[in-house]
Amino acid sequence: MSHDGGREHIVFEMDLALHEARRRAEVVAALGPGWDPVAVMRAEEEAYDLLYSGLDERQRETYDMLVDAGVLPRREAGRASD
Repeated sequence: MSHDGGREHIVFEMDLALHEARRRAEVVAALGPGWDPVAVMRAEEEAYDLLYSGLDERQRETYDMLVDAGVLPRREAGRASD
C-alpha cells in the first residue's frame, strides 16, 4: 500500500549559510573584546604540559601506546611531559 497517494515528492531546500554566519558573529560578540585566542591556545598548551608531566612508568607506557595508535599527539621534546 502506497502512502504518497501518487503525488510527486516536493524538494525542500534551505540555505543555512546566512544563519551560520550570523551564529558565528554572535558567538564572537559574546566572547567580548577581551578574548585573546592566542593566549587561550597558549594556556591550553600549558595545561596539556601539566597533564602529561610526572607520569610514572605504567602511565608513560599507556601514553606511548595512545600516541602510537594515533589517539594522542606526541608532545615535543623538551616539554613538561618528557
